[in-house]
Amino acid sequence: MEQDVLKQVMTTAQTWLDGNYDAETKAQVRAMMEADDKTELIESFYRTLEFGTGGLRGIMGPGCNRMNKYIVGQATQGFANYLLKSQKNNAFAKPVKQVSVVVGHDCRNNSRLFAETVANIFSANGIKVFLFEGLRPTPEISFAIRHLGCQAGVNITASHNPREYNGYKAYWEDGAQVLTPHDNGIIEEVNKTTVDDIKSEANKDLIQIVGGEIDYDYMEAVRSLRIDEEVIKHQKDLNIVYTPLHGAGRVIIPLCLRSWGFQNIHVVPEQMVIDGNFPTVVSPNPENAEAMTMGMNLGSKLNADLVIASDPDADRLAIVCRNSKGEWTIINGNQTCMMFSYYIITNMKKLGKLKPEDYLVKTIVTTELIRKIADRQGVTLTDEYTGFKWIANRIREWEGTHKYIGGGEESFGFLPYDAVRDKDSPASICLICEIAAWAKDHGMSLYEYLLNIYMEYGFQRETTINIVRPGKTGADEIKQMMSNYREHPITEIAGSKVVKTKDFQLLKQTENGVVSDIVMPAKSNVLQYFTADGLKVSVRPSGTEPKIKFYFEIPAEMKSIKDYDKATAEAEARVPAIRKSLGL
Repeated sequence: MEQDVLKQVMTTAQTWLDGNYDAETKAQVRAMMEADDKTELIESFYRTLEFGTGGLRGIMGPGCNRMNKYIVGQATQGFANYLLKSQKNNAFAKPVKQVSVVVGHDCRNNSRLFAETVANIFSANGIKVFLFEGLRPTPEISFAIRHLGCQAGVNITASHNPREYNGYKAYWEDGAQVLTPHDNGIIEEVNKTTVDDIKSEANKDLIQIVGGEIDYDYMEAVRSLRIDEEVIKHQKDLNIVYTPLHGAGRVIIPLCLRSWGFQNIHVVPEQMVIDGNFPTVVSPNPENAEAMTMGMNLGSKLNADLVIASDPDADRLAIVCRNSKGEWTIINGNQTCMMFSYYIITNMKKLGKLKPEDYLVKTIVTTELIRKIADRQGVTLTDEYTGFKWIANRIREWEGTHKYIGGGEESFGFLPYDAVRDKDSPASICLICEIAAWAKDHGMSLYEYLLNIYMEYGFQRETTINIVRPGKTGADEIKQMMSNYREHPITEIAGSKVVKTKDFQLLKQTENGVVSDIVMPAKSNVLQYFTADGLKVSVRPSGTEPKIKFYFEIPAEMKSIKDYDKATAEAEARVPAIRKSLGL
């Protein structure tokens, strides 16, 4: 079997030596072919990097299973073909004489090269390109697509992945990542495009460099979502430490904070340096405590109220504040989403800004406490699939009849307005600082603000378990796990009876033996279990990585804010029993 794979890989690699590739690329391929250890060669050529519903993401290097200018070129040519067909078929919201796109990128190695490659190919196909002059946050790319009236966009980014990775995100005219039917149409065009089909002679007349003017309009949109300007005036000296982790938020986020009225902003100087190698962190993922170390150290030195980070493409945020012992603690993604939702609802209501048509969104794996808050306050809340393209889909479907006021997911992403259709850390960071200002104005820390929400709505602890199974055998194993759960329904978890099961693959739910339909925009390979004592378990294979994810939402008793640590420990003590019930 291994010899068959190697033979196929050698044949594929030889096509790169014989094909229309540059000398440097051919030399790198030849070196891999001649090496005694063929591991790198196999990894680079055993398959073609798949253009999925969101675009591309992979390790950089030569080869068909790597991110390089040729794979980026094929993707762009296929995307261009689809856009031109859409123009001909009147598939856009409005007829257009000139198809136009926005192209942006983050701080990663080769991001500028790939972005210019994308711009050149689009222009060679007669498509107008608005190319950002330098790195910009992902949400600003989404904003620019709608703001400039473009039909699509491409952002070169691998978000918070390790330094070896880069990626290609495809957006549609509403500023959201592409959905059906456009995703399948683009994939079909990309799959039938070869390197010889790429039109690479740029039409410079069709490439317009943009920057500051879009920055200003984007920051004005961010500024417009302030809820309580008075508390910001009272707490303009809120002590804020911010780090962009070497990425795209480095300039615009401090500027946005100042435009809101915050004046005491400090940055981590070592991490303000644009560097795709991310030299100060092991991984540029703000979900990891290690990535926040330098920010917390500076926060301690300056006695800061809170420390905030954005990831390399500035769509996600992380918040660190002091707990009751004065120690820095990271607010997890569920807590972040819950605090945003609670503040938006309660403070808009107090100020008379909340309207009957206003609604919030969360993903199906995000804490159910947000639903409790929305239901008690009489605010509409919808559940969507994981990924902000589904939140954007809801905004698009309800545009004109309902008003979106916020939505997010447990993986450190939130969008507090509809001017953007993707996660937005500049806007979210400004809003969390307003929340911290409100709390301080009322004699609380941000941490105490969080605990008071638990006291009002009940405590639940969220835990995620990732089971990694790489390769084809791993994929088969994950598929079998999901089949086993469906063929042998789980009736009890950690000693509590399962009272409701949701199967989003079948779009059916069973509650106390009664089967009913689930209304969602599409099917998804997700299972959820709800028990009699309030436990919620979600099971979801990852769509981008070789793993299956288990989300536990575990209730525990919290009689006072002093019981938070005790309740947390009580909930976490149930994890082994939950895992056992699931066969993990």
